[in-house]
Amino acid sequence: MFTKNKYFNKKTGLKLLVYAVVIGMFWLKMSYIQSNIFSLNVENANEASILAFNPLSSIFLIFGLGILLGGRRGMFVSYILGSLLLYVNILFYREYSDFITIPMLNQVANLADLGGSIGTILNYSDILLFVDVLIAAFLLFYLKPSRFQAFKPKRREGIILAVVAIPLFIVNLQWAETERTDLLERTFDRNMLVKYIGVINYHVYDAVLQGKTEMKKTLADSNELVPAINYLNENKKKDSNHLEGVAEGKNVIAISLESTQTFVVDNTLHGEELTPYFNDLKEEGAYFDNFYHQVKQGRTSDSEFLLANSLYPLNRGAVFFTHSGNEYEALPSLLSENGYFTNVMHANDKTFWNRNVMYDSLGYDDFISKEDYEVTQEKSHGWGYLDEYFFEDSLNKMKDMDKPFFSKMITLTNHYPFTLPEEKKYIEEGETSSGTLNRYFQTIRYQDEALKQFVENFKDSKLYDNTILVIYGDHFGISENHKEAMGEYLGKDINDFEQFQLQRVPLLIYGKGIEPQENHTVGGQIDLRPTLTNLLGIEDENPIQFGNDLMDKDRRELMITRDGDFANEEYVGIQGACYDRETGNPAEDGACEEGFDAAQEELEISDSIIYGDLLRYLDETEMVNSEEQQASSEEKGSVQP
Repeated sequence: MFTKNKYFNKKTGLKLLVYAVVIGMFWLKMSYIQSNIFSLNVENANEASILAFNPLSSIFLIFGLGILLGGRRGMFVSYILGSLLLYVNILFYREYSDFITIPMLNQVANLADLGGSIGTILNYSDILLFVDVLIAAFLLFYLKPSRFQAFKPKRREGIILAVVAIPLFIVNLQWAETERTDLLERTFDRNMLVKYIGVINYHVYDAVLQGKTEMKKTLADSNELVPAINYLNENKKKDSNHLEGVAEGKNVIAISLESTQTFVVDNTLHGEELTPYFNDLKEEGAYFDNFYHQVKQGRTSDSEFLLANSLYPLNRGAVFFTHSGNEYEALPSLLSENGYFTNVMHANDKTFWNRNVMYDSLGYDDFISKEDYEVTQEKSHGWGYLDEYFFEDSLNKMKDMDKPFFSKMITLTNHYPFTLPEEKKYIEEGETSSGTLNRYFQTIRYQDEALKQFVENFKDSKLYDNTILVIYGDHFGISENHKEAMGEYLGKDINDFEQFQLQRVPLLIYGKGIEPQENHTVGGQIDLRPTLTNLLGIEDENPIQFGNDLMDKDRRELMITRDGDFANEEYVGIQGACYDRETGNPAEDGACEEGFDAAQEELEISDSIIYGDLLRYLDETEMVNSEEQQASSEEKGSVQP
């Protein structure tokens, strides 16, 4: 019967079979990757069904466009490009527990420095993810059964596939919003977007977002800065006078410890302390044990941005790449205006993270980089110059610097994949199910030994009496991909609350005049700038800052992550769930509503400032506000009783 039907015959049936097999293979691969390689936290059967359904619209779209543009070859090219896109996301996810954004593509220059990291995230078994490409090639180009010519899709069939993708996506989105309303507004949570609409659809949406952000700077004007100033004026407490000027005129050495988390402090492995020197040193200064990193895709560069500007980094890409040409009212510029020689010391290439460009925008006087150190193969490992030599050389350079100076040091050795020369391993590897975590213990222990060498030499130098140290972790080292191993080490289940608490990083302010204390205030890297300027007794007139002085006993205790989560003195809010900060138990309904609202508002305001380059209008806006206030005062004064 079918062979005589005008619209459906044996050839048509075989063509549909090829379509079904090719589309089915790609669907199976994408479903496997999303379900088994990405950690998307599927919580119920409905979410699992959405995850299984969401690849379809994107598959129909890319194959439809491929056929429309190039017929059979176009379909195969779509299969290859789709497979490569999935695999690149796999590699990126293994390293960062995140998905690629378009701004991140601007950072391909960093790949030249990844070296050992890339070698670690590649697996021999990955080749199995491309076996289906060979099968697709056979079906599309070489399959010729009896009475059936080679598979030749028609352009109109491509149009049909692309058009069908639209209702499929609409069904997908409506279905997803039964689990999460306003899904496409939650752009800060890429895991959630991929879980509900699929990784390829996420990339399409990311392209739409990129187009919108590109327009923001072009269309921005000074009026957009007014709401930001008003918000910050309303929420800003009066400047603290606690320890104000205690370090006035002193040098500042800010040490950014690579991938260092608070859980290693006062903790042991095999009965040995992981950070024995830091454990003792923190008893001599102001130590903050509820201090969190607030970085996103920019990692270390994001932590630098937070310190310099007291603004939030972006959720997509790194500000150091995407907005290095903006105007900033940054800390280095402020310190330079107050007589400081400001510099960064980092034994890596100047171009890594676009630092050579961004540091000029932030107002640093000098960048002491890899070319300024005597880096040799004997003194290097992994990512480069070993910390002990970096610290030694940097201290010698500081002795000859103009005074006062502000030096920001960035360490290298405690970096993924966390490897060391045998003679530098001061502790045995861990015994968890994660090789990454097991090696991390060794590089943390090495870093502590290198820090000891530096601080003890610093104490013996002439710098000691007139310098303060600010030592802090830049971001996490162990991602959520290692929850099971972290649970094995810490002896507890690593749920969402515990994972959030693992984002704490150490902060120690040390030097003469800094009273020893263990400070439990809840804060983050965004608070570093106002804390420093208060200690130095420097008037910071920039109104566009979200941080608060960590030393102020009356400060607003609110730490907001780039994901829209938060912690305050009572609660921790994570992806809509609310927990008691002390116990980790679920909190009463509505307890976190105010915190989530504040997080969303602050992140949106900070983003608008960066995307619109609004600080270029700061002087103009302040002048307008001043004139308006003066006119208002004169008007009130002219009113007769």
